[in-house]
Amino acid sequence: MDHSRAPVLEALQEFRRRNDVVYGPPGHKQGRGADPRVVDVVGRDVFRSDVLMLNGLDDRRESQGVLEQAQELMADAVGAEHAFFSTCGSSLSVKTAMLAVAGPGEKLLLSRNAHKSVIAAVVVNGVVPVWVHPKFDAERHLAHPPEPDDVRRRLKEHPDAKGMLLITPTDWGTCADIGGVARVCHEFDVPLIVDEAWGAHLPFHPDLPPWGMDHEADLVVTSVHKMGGAIEQSSVFHLQYERVSPEVLKQREDLLGTTSASPLVYATLDGWRRQMAEHGRELLEVAIHRAQRIRKAAAELPGLRVMDREVVREGLAADLDPLKIVIDVRELGVSGMQACEWLRTNRHVDVGGSDTCRISASITHADDDRTEETLLAALQALVDGADSIEARSPVHLPEPAALELEQAMRPRDAFFAEAEHVPAERAAGRISAESVSPYPPGVPVIAPGEVITDEVLDYLRSGVEHGVLVPDAADPSVRTLRVVARAA
Repeated sequence: MDHSRAPVLEALQEFRRRNDVVYGPPGHKQGRGADPRVVDVVGRDVFRSDVLMLNGLDDRRESQGVLEQAQELMADAVGAEHAFFSTCGSSLSVKTAMLAVAGPGEKLLLSRNAHKSVIAAVVVNGVVPVWVHPKFDAERHLAHPPEPDDVRRRLKEHPDAKGMLLITPTDWGTCADIGGVARVCHEFDVPLIVDEAWGAHLPFHPDLPPWGMDHEADLVVTSVHKMGGAIEQSSVFHLQYERVSPEVLKQREDLLGTTSASPLVYATLDGWRRQMAEHGRELLEVAIHRAQRIRKAAAELPGLRVMDREVVREGLAADLDPLKIVIDVRELGVSGMQACEWLRTNRHVDVGGSDTCRISASITHADDDRTEETLLAALQALVDGADSIEARSPVHLPEPAALELEQAMRPRDAFFAEAEHVPAERAAGRISAESVSPYPPGVPVIAPGEVITDEVLDYLRSGVEHGVLVPDAADPSVRTLRVVARAA
């Protein structure tokens, strides 16, 4: 296929050339009605490019096939049979993918280290989760993806399960054995969905970790805004084989997705695919070498422990994305959140992620010598200034086994059950009616339907006192919890 083409971008360019006068949405009329104060910040071209797909970039009958052509080019570029664009982010795309495989009341295997969007999907879709617990790394207090044997064991225990959702890479860059998990799923004749939100770049360089479509996954969801070159909310479904019907996937997406898709998202997805198809290997080659230099230099700074391929050698993960620079800062006497806040306040450097133990920085094809130097100078300054960071009460990290809570009710049933608020000191033993997700990274410690324990409460309460945010809890202070009401 001709990857020099970018059908959505070309249609947008043609629309602007024609200078059409529009008498329908959007109401700002290509920026003519936009508040000048808004235009001063975001620019007029944002509004000029905000056009309806129908009777805008394409005609009412979609006879030019603008979006279809762009999706076919994306599928060809990454080796998928089908690709579908989504403008609602992978949080919604994952919900759609799950619903395309398992309906209400049906079982689906899920990695328990899933993002809160997956738990939300379980509630919204009515899917019955069969949790596949990740491999916990007690030393790093980190969850790595589950292994094929974990999946095989759960499928044997639940032969009526409709499929498996695997999260890889994790927020911290550790990767699953996708091929091994796919082969296990296919032995049981069920599809493998891969939430590869952090992996949009993986198909475009051979030295990067495995890409789901190349390792027998049936359906892969990527967030191109995370490691690629498209704007926020850009997501793509990639599909192959016959275990998930393209027709069913499109219908489920139509059920959940917006009818006012943003052409800005489509256009940047289209342009990013063209850039990667034409120049991806060379751009990512430079990024990989840059990340290697940063990792080596950061590892030489006292008090910083950089996660490297030892997690693979130790058998904790199948692979590691080299573009994720994950740095444990505990030897500096601070938490990852404190380091993140200090870097933002004192160096105007925003790291991509942080938790109680570490920070992370994503290196992409967009980085250059200046951003490399800026990051390393900021890390050096953090090391030099760590003693000035005010001490906070410690977070009581639980043993890994304490995070595997009993599932006493279906998440949907618990979420919609009659509920009451109880003080945290009386919540142990009660069934949660809410998700409680320290953010970042946004992985629920407690999901609806799970039995709350003293160990998890101690972890959450000490985390909040330290500065951890819990935005999805009814009471973000975790002084009270929303639990399923007891029968009268």
